[in-house]
This record gives sequence, structure tokens and C-alpha cells, in this order.
Amino acid sequence: MAAAVHPAWRVLQPVAGALRAFSTAVSAAACAPSRSPSAKERTSRQERSLRRQALPPRTEKMAVDQDWPSVYPVAAPFRPSAVPLPIRMGYPVKGGVPMAKEGNLELLKERMNINYCFFKNNNALNTMNCLLLLSAAINCHITDFCTEWPAALDSDEKCEKHFPIEIDTADYVSAGPSIRNPKARVVTLRVKLSSLNLDDHARKKLIKLVGERYCKTTDVLTIKTDRCPLKRQNYDYAIYLLTVLYHESWKTEEWEKNKTEADMEEYIWKNSSSEKNILETLLQIKATEKNLEVNKEELLGTKEVEAYKKSVVNLKNEGDSENTLSQYKESVKKLLNLV
Repeated sequence: MAAAVHPAWRVLQPVAGALRAFSTAVSAAACAPSRSPSAKERTSRQERSLRRQALPPRTEKMAVDQDWPSVYPVAAPFRPSAVPLPIRMGYPVKGGVPMAKEGNLELLKERMNINYCFFKNNNALNTMNCLLLLSAAINCHITDFCTEWPAALDSDEKCEKHFPIEIDTADYVSAGPSIRNPKARVVTLRVKLSSLNLDDHARKKLIKLVGERYCKTTDVLTIKTDRCPLKRQNYDYAIYLLTVLYHESWKTEEWEKNKTEADMEEYIWKNSSSEKNILETLLQIKATEKNLEVNKEELLGTKEVEAYKKSVVNLKNEGDSENTLSQYKESVKKLLNLV
């Protein structure tokens, strides 16, 4: 069987060599340069040099008051011929500056639809969508979707009067596996108690209920909610808390009617024991002086009694301190004519 195969292989060997020679000849003929059939079709060197000359960039022809949304109508890669700004980007060479915008691969890699350009030391620090989202382009895009600002709200005071509730939220943009950020669900509500319809009892009760959330200096109540997973849910929860606190502060429980002077949130001078004691003391002094025609309202309206009232209220509400004790001492001396 092997003897029969061996002669056949020897017979096919010359044919394979012929095929290799034919393929070599064909490849050489294919790689040979083709020549033009006629010398008339050839162009001169001068004509070829004229064709190679590049036109001036578009930035040199741009007018100062051009319609920029027509230049960058949508988000698109950076085009140096269409941006009349001396933008540079890239790692600066030692003793030099970063590369210019022409032929700069860093700008193409960034897909510079810049939102914001900071120029410092001839460097451009770029973020997304600046060339697209300029003020002129934004005005063109949002004209049909936004209404004019009310002319009556021309000051911050009027805005606070008609819209007393202030809502603060935050959105986060970051490079990560998810576009969701847990911090974005936080909602902060601020409102001044003076803008709410509260009487003295309701105001004091609301302050007692909210505790440290109320700032006495600015008269601002701050409610911060972050328990719910979504921002809208936390907003609804904050509005719900404010509504509940408002209606709860207007309620008067049975035990509140039995509050004594020691249970009060702050010391009140009117009808207090201090007012009764000082009135009795002044009446006794006037009786010794044989001045029986004395009116109680006139006694309580004198400067000495007003100073004593102020010092007692400060001492009760603010506590013992060098300043409050000194005021109380001086008011008592003037009241009893001991100065």
C-alpha cells in the first residue's frame, strides 16, 4: 500500500512547483505601480501645491455677535475650528505650556461639550456641556417651557412673606456603577415662626415640642428628614411634620390649665408673685408717708418699678450670673431709695 502512494507523490511534485511560480508572478504583477495612460491628465507641481493649501479656520470669520446656538446646536465632539477660545489641555512640557487646541487629542478624548471652563495659567480645566449650555443657548431652549418671574416679587422680603417655607435639597453627579446617591434623599425644611399664625401659648408649646430644632437668634425652625428612601417621600414627611406640629401647638390639654408659675417655660411678670410683693411693699411705704391717694397703676408704671421688673425677668429666665445679679441689685436700691 505504501509503495503505491510513493510514486503518485513524485508525479504531483512538479505540478505544485509550477503553481507556486504562477502565484509569484501574479502577485508581482499586481504590486507593480500603475501608470497613467496619458501624460495630459497629469497635474503640475504648482497645481498640486495649490490644492494642498488649507483654508483659514472658521474662527477667523466669526462675528462677535454671531448666533452661538447655530454653531453648537447639540452636544458634539470638540472642533477647534469652531471654538474661538485659546483653549489648551494636556500635560505641560518642562518650561512650556500645554498643547493648543489644534490637533489636541486630549480635547477629543474628553468630548469637550464643556459646561464650565476655568482658565488659569493658560490651562483649561473642562467639564461637560459648556459650549452647548451657554446662556444664549439656554434662553433659546427654555423659552417655551418657563414663565416669567412675577413682577410683584421684586425683593427677598416679599418672597419670604408670600413663600415662608424654604426647602433645601441636593443632587449629586459622580462616576460610579449607579446614578443613585443616598445623600440625595435628604430634605431640609426651614420656616420662621413669626410667619406662622401662632398665639403666645401655641408659639411656646411649638418651641417646646421641636426642642433644639428651633434657633432663638434667627427665629427659624429647621426640620431635616432622611428616613425615607426617596427625596419626594422625605419632602412629604417634612410637610407632614410641620402640619402636625402646627395643629398640636394650638391644642390646650387639661393638665396645661393647672400649670403653676414654676411650670412656665419663661417667667411672666404680669400677675406674678413678684409683682404682688413689690406692690404691697410700695403701698406700705406710701402709707408711712401718709400718702393715701395712691393709684396702683401709677406705682407699677414708674421708672423704678419698670427697671425692677426687667431685672427680675432676666434673672428668672437667664439664670444667676454676674450681670443679672448686678442689675437686680441696682434696681432694688433705686426702688427703695437706698442709692
